[in-house]
Amino acid sequence: MSDSFEARGDFSPEILSAEPEADTPVTPTPAEPNGFELLGLAPELVQACADLGYVQPTQVQNNVVPKAMLGEGEKRFADLMVSSQTGSGKTAAFLLPVLHTLLQQQAQAEAQERADFEQACADALARGEAAPKRPKRKDPTNPRNFKAATPGALVLCPTRELAQQVANDAIDLVRHCRGLRIANVVGGMPYQLQIAKLQNADLVVATPGRLLDLQRSQQLKLDQVQFLVVDEADRMLDLGFADDLAEVNDLTSQRRQTMMFSATFAPRIQQLAMRVMHDGGKHVQKVQIDSPQEQHANIQQKLFWADNADHKRKLLDHWLRDTSINQAIVFASTQIECDGLANDLQQEGFSAVALHGALSQGIRNRRLMALRAGQVQILVATDVAARGIDVPTITHVFNFGLPMKAEDYTHRIGRTGRAGRDGQAITFAETRDRRKIFDIEAFTRQRIAVETIPGLEPRQRAPQAEPFGRGGPGGRPAGRGNDRFADRRGAPAPRGPRFEGRGDAPRFEGRGDAPRFEGNRFEREAPRGDNRFDNRGDSRPAGRGFGDKAPARAGFGAKPAGFSSFGRNDRAPERGADRFSDRGNSERAALRGGEFQPRRSEGGAPARPVARRSPR
Repeated sequence: MSDSFEARGDFSPEILSAEPEADTPVTPTPAEPNGFELLGLAPELVQACADLGYVQPTQVQNNVVPKAMLGEGEKRFADLMVSSQTGSGKTAAFLLPVLHTLLQQQAQAEAQERADFEQACADALARGEAAPKRPKRKDPTNPRNFKAATPGALVLCPTRELAQQVANDAIDLVRHCRGLRIANVVGGMPYQLQIAKLQNADLVVATPGRLLDLQRSQQLKLDQVQFLVVDEADRMLDLGFADDLAEVNDLTSQRRQTMMFSATFAPRIQQLAMRVMHDGGKHVQKVQIDSPQEQHANIQQKLFWADNADHKRKLLDHWLRDTSINQAIVFASTQIECDGLANDLQQEGFSAVALHGALSQGIRNRRLMALRAGQVQILVATDVAARGIDVPTITHVFNFGLPMKAEDYTHRIGRTGRAGRDGQAITFAETRDRRKIFDIEAFTRQRIAVETIPGLEPRQRAPQAEPFGRGGPGGRPAGRGNDRFADRRGAPAPRGPRFEGRGDAPRFEGRGDAPRFEGNRFEREAPRGDNRFDNRGDSRPAGRGFGDKAPARAGFGAKPAGFSSFGRNDRAPERGADRFSDRGNSERAALRGGEFQPRRSEGGAPARPVARRSPR
């Protein structure tokens, strides 16, 4: 081949045979230092991070890990409140320092045990006795050797999926650590299996309900917990775990450190944090890397307006047929909508499964494992999957049903674009959902780009965007003043034809000769006299059991036409003190089935009717 190059004159023989000189120094490219090693972590943890493909820590890990560990000269651990976006590495930010401290304590305990054994052997030799033997390891499966688990660290998670994800991450990090055990405790799983996994566990990742069940049954003791981590603290309160958190706080009152992590920290979460931190939160350190209002640079957000549910289905079907989708999550609002949407997608040929809280834990685990293994392309889920699912191959998130809270939108779209990857978040909304869309934009302080698909444009006019809230991040959007039914843009609510012509006139004008409530309240009731309460004075009103001793009230002297003869003012004078005496006979007769016959008075006018018993 070289001859052909020479004949054509493309290359000279000197160039073809050119080789680097032997004395030319070759400078090796300097390897970039491992960022986790610079944080002072144990070599076992650094090696585990390298095996997972992580060499440089994220921003939240750089800020949290050194503060969470005990530095030189420090006597106490620092309590932390950390707020960061989803997918920023919060899980490793609290797992790495906790595991590092547990490894150090384990190494110190082993060194102390070894020193004690060597000292015992030396003492035995000095006395001329045989050296003591090391204690045999007891069989943990034998019921006689059962001991309640006493973990040194506890991580609380609001949902089962999140707890399982955190436990799996912890297991990956301790792959090179000897003697460090991780246990996962969640509801919906067999008790005996979890009790067996709790034996000799150093770190327990649990949901509050099942954790307290095991603690009350004496299968777990929390009096040795040194580190308490509350992950997704805002979701913990939304799910009603406030009382469980208070109980866990009392059971772990001897702990040395408390850390709270969440993507969003509302004021009520901060109040809770101050109650569970040491000394009322006087020494707590707050770390906020980026707020929920920060733009997700690697997540492209789009909004498509739809006319109705069928229109939304057509838009979703168009997007799911995009070949660039690797795996996707479709969020629904309700469990019924989730099941129906998953069935429709399966009938159309998509590889889709449903995931919501009504399913058993075994089914939820199998479907999540199928998603991580790539056997399922589309996961249709409720907000139970908005946190805790970390699948790198998820490229799209679809909001088919909008979340109930604007904060959950941030967690939903955080299922894609994790660890610096790119992702897309597509939202479908009807006109009736404009309030939720405006709330989401007000919370995130970001405009969601509105786009249309040719041939699937909405027939209804898209709602106009409103200005952001004036109360800062997450504040109340404009147009929510004192007028509850005011327009979205802050202007007074428009009055339709029903209110035309009223202007600024009083509300009840034109309904009678005079306004209803002008002057005296009963001014229009002419048959009752000029004034109902004249001549009352300081005495008790007449006609209330006083007979003829009290003066009659003005306006009540004559009974109007059609007034019943059983009225109070028609009582006989001698029966003034007996209020209901004239009613007894007639009413009792009526109850017994008697018939009434009018009694003629001396003047010939019909008198009060009396009851006559019917013949038996």
